[in-house]
Amino acid sequence: MVIRIIGFLTGLGLTLTAVGGFVLGIYLWRLNKELPDYDHLADYAPPVMTRVHAGDGDLLAEFAQEHRLFVPIGAIPKQLIQAFLSAEDKNFYDHNGIDMSGIARAAVKNIFNLLENRRLEGASTITQQVAKNFLLSGDVTIERKLKEAVLAFRLERTFSKDELLELYLNEIYLGMGTYGVAAAALHYFDKPLSQLTLAQMAYLAALPKAPNNYHPFRRPARALARRNWVLARMQDNGFISADEAAQTKAQALQIVPRRSNLSGVDASYFVEEVRRDIQIRYGENRLYGGGLSVRSTLNAHYQKIAVRVLREGLVAYDRRQGWRGAVQNIVDIDEDWASHLRAIPIPTDLAPWRLALVRAIEGEHAIIGLRPRRKISGEFETMREEGRIPLAELKWARAKRKKGRGPRIKSVSDVLAVGDIIWVEALNAPNPQNASQQKASQDKTGQKDIGQQEANQKKIGQQEASQQDTQNELPQQDYMGDYMLRQVPEVNGGLVALDPHTGRVLAMVGGFSFRDSEFNRVTQASRQPGSAFKPFVYAAALDAGYTPASLVLDAPFVMEQGRDMGLWKPENYSREFYGLSTLRLGIEKSRNLMTVRLAQQIGMRPVVEYARRFGIVDYMPPVLSMALGAGETSLMRLTAAYAMLVNGGKYIEPILIDRIQDRYGKTIYRHDVRACDDCNGLWTGQEAPALPDNREQILNPQTAYQIVSMLEGVVMRGTGRSIRAVGKPLAGKTGTTNENRDAWFVGFSPDLAVGIYIGFDNPHTLGETGGQVAAPVFREFMLAALRQAAATPFRIPPSVNLVRINAQTGELAQAGDRPVILEAFKLGTEPAPGRKQRIIGRNEAAPKSETTKAPIIGSGTGGLY
Repeated sequence: MVIRIIGFLTGLGLTLTAVGGFVLGIYLWRLNKELPDYDHLADYAPPVMTRVHAGDGDLLAEFAQEHRLFVPIGAIPKQLIQAFLSAEDKNFYDHNGIDMSGIARAAVKNIFNLLENRRLEGASTITQQVAKNFLLSGDVTIERKLKEAVLAFRLERTFSKDELLELYLNEIYLGMGTYGVAAAALHYFDKPLSQLTLAQMAYLAALPKAPNNYHPFRRPARALARRNWVLARMQDNGFISADEAAQTKAQALQIVPRRSNLSGVDASYFVEEVRRDIQIRYGENRLYGGGLSVRSTLNAHYQKIAVRVLREGLVAYDRRQGWRGAVQNIVDIDEDWASHLRAIPIPTDLAPWRLALVRAIEGEHAIIGLRPRRKISGEFETMREEGRIPLAELKWARAKRKKGRGPRIKSVSDVLAVGDIIWVEALNAPNPQNASQQKASQDKTGQKDIGQQEANQKKIGQQEASQQDTQNELPQQDYMGDYMLRQVPEVNGGLVALDPHTGRVLAMVGGFSFRDSEFNRVTQASRQPGSAFKPFVYAAALDAGYTPASLVLDAPFVMEQGRDMGLWKPENYSREFYGLSTLRLGIEKSRNLMTVRLAQQIGMRPVVEYARRFGIVDYMPPVLSMALGAGETSLMRLTAAYAMLVNGGKYIEPILIDRIQDRYGKTIYRHDVRACDDCNGLWTGQEAPALPDNREQILNPQTAYQIVSMLEGVVMRGTGRSIRAVGKPLAGKTGTTNENRDAWFVGFSPDLAVGIYIGFDNPHTLGETGGQVAAPVFREFMLAALRQAAATPFRIPPSVNLVRINAQTGELAQAGDRPVILEAFKLGTEPAPGRKQRIIGRNEAAPKSETTKAPIIGSGTGGLY
């Protein structure tokens, strides 16, 4: 009987075992069928961030959805690998995908974890984590764990241990938006992997389990304990000595977050233009995950200058218009005043300006409380800072009125009241914007010489030395320090600097604050250039046979517009008439009537063609008001057109990107595609290779130089003469439109073209001209940018003769003539005895007969001054 029972049970057991084995086999077969394909891991190409560099290699920006830098296993420090193995899988190089000893150890430990109500520990190997991260979901199920185990076995047979570790260390999420060890090293410590300390490596290895649980700012105690646990495991595994472990454990957890402004250069408008360019070329996926390396054209030195001088110019103009009042006012000030300041959203790129609350007025000082600073963790500091504003720093803040400004400031209460929230800047802050105060009265006229060249260059040198690369990091201030009142300008503008020979954009600032307004006034704003367009009218006239010494009648001009629109009567800015004057004088003094009469004489169709040829506009109606700059264009297009004048009439297009490489270092785009067979060898003192010049010649080189010479006269004697203070060969033209709505200055040195535009986004009068508002910005930029440059003269092409002439009559200079200038003439067009001079308008009858019928668009004059 017993034998029968034993036999029965044995048979039943075998049957159940067979059935169970069969069921398990079916289940594993089905599981195997459902396993994802892992062959693609051999060609693993994770999303890697795109990086944009300045022309000198400085990192400007990164674009990514997952912040990751792929690093091959050979470039990862051995000690960092040891830290991760100690924390995650010490037997990684010994097991075949599943660590059975680790599973047993975790099972025993989890019994106690259950009894103590603690979180259960897993026993996943690095190989299993690769399987989960790359091929499976994060579902916590038995089936997923089985799939993970099966895949781990297969991965171990397909890939080497180093290949699996490379996949893991580049894919793993390590908190604060970073993926992979290279990106995490930069984000947490602002270092490449090769410069990490043992303590820093251990902290990174502490993160994979649960990055948020070991956040360095929110949970610093946990983070430190976990790091020290990793160090202990490294000691247990023999990777570090007991002394090394003890010394490293004693170190504080020092996190050095990466600066948001990577290179210390504020190039937000430029970077955004580059981002759009890349997205158009390669699409969004490749932009944010393709690992592109973009070498841009930006010159970091010029960019810093551009940001500074444009902001100075906008602030200086805004101060001249008066004080518009506080940002806000708090009626009831309590002890929690700092929370009111924290709650106000502010642009993050206005440092070292700070928001402040007027807490009291005591005699000739306003006592202010400052908006708390942000810690590197992103939280606000709890320490309260106070300061004061002396009455002397409020003198400029006369109330803005529709016409003029309010009365002079005699007391603090004339400007501020308790509860006012205002912008301030420390008097000792290392920011050259402070210099705008000292130049306010000078910039008002825009015409005064600002002193000797050496003094100005010394001043700019001091300003540049004081501007730190970390301009967005606020300096610490003493309690009760002195501050000056600031005001965010209503007016805005743009500045762009180009290499005139290549079109490379060297600097670009599209407004006062990118965080406040991303609208780029260099590329996106279309405005009337006013008189800044006139050089292209004169270029058309010179190509039509006129010379800079040809005479044009500066007298009243009247035209019927038709369709009951009345008469068009353009005027000079001075509203006076000067009779016969040379073309040179007409452009130097920006005479509207001479320009209109000249355009009428040569016809508007050549003017329209030149505007199109230089890329100023795509279409321009052939009507006379266009000759005065009534057609709209952008600052970028107009500055590029001026660059084509100084480069000898060669066509260029503004470019932002020199070269793009893919994630493997292969060049996939290069702007300069000229072939150079001799460029690949080593330089041993031989002559530089000659590259072909494939730029299109769009203007006669001799005509181009004549215009350059005339524009140099604008700086020496005309509407831009405040720029003479730079002391280097410069040329350019002011531009102001009707009712002073837009102010321009576009000009160049022999190797640098710069354009400035200033105006309101909602157009209304500035009340000042381009010579008063824009020219000082150009002057300050060139003072700083050319401080170390030699005084290179403008290049004179062949077949140009320089002849001494009477500047007023255009005739050959005679003994005793004043003033006398050297004028540029094309060979064979020089004034000579018996050679008749071309005169426009001399034989015109009275103004009444001057009236002609012709269509015209608009009733404004376009350009004024």
